Amino acid sequence: MPLPTVEHETKPSPGWSVIWLHGLGADGNDFAPIVPELVDAAWPGVRFVFPHAPVRPITVNNGVPMRAWYDIKGLAIADKQDAPGIRASIGEVEALIAHEVERGVPPSRIVLAGFSQGGAMALAAGLRHRESLAGLLVLSAYLPLHDTIEAERSGANHATPIFWGHGSADPIVPMALGEQSRQALEALGHRIDWHTYPMGHQVSMPEIADIRAWMSERFADA
Repeated sequence: MPLPTVEHETKPSPGWSVIWLHGLGADGNDFAPIVPELVDAAWPGVRFVFPHAPVRPITVNNGVPMRAWYDIKGLAIADKQDAPGIRASIGEVEALIAHEVERGVPPSRIVLAGFSQGGAMALAAGLRHRESLAGLLVLSAYLPLHDTIEAERSGANHATPIFWGHGSADPIVPMALGEQSRQALEALGHRIDWHTYPMGHQVSMPEIADIRAWMSERFADA
């Protein structure tokens, strides 16, 4: 069974889906309020799916259990990566994509999105997915399992559009880490629409406006 979710459909019988993964310690309710601010009336029907990550102990937070896609083991978030946890969550994301396909939305009309740890998962799962997705939306995140991505990435998503937004003053996921991840993917030929904003570890209204424009292009491409 797929993970439990919070869902919002902009019109009856939506033909598109956006699967949006939350950050560490949050849940599927975290980004649900963004829908009214983000949606353009000209868009086709879209189902926004906000899953709740499993609860697991987080090493850097003294082992306190919270919703998370994988464990964070050190203050430098990209160090000592929890590869088993990341790979288990890739499986959870695959199940969410499969559920949307069962509901009549093809992979080519599914956008995989995420903030922070959720954005890292959108990259990890999306670039490995075996069918072409409509796009990847990566907010304040980085590329996990970077040492295996070249071998494990799927050719089906080599040309998939990627929107990447990052705060220049982010104290949680330093922008330098985001830039390193972006450069690693660009070196492999991935196309990235990179945006920076004068903000911390958050989402801003200018970023939402840029996301709206980018998503409008995805819907127009179909």
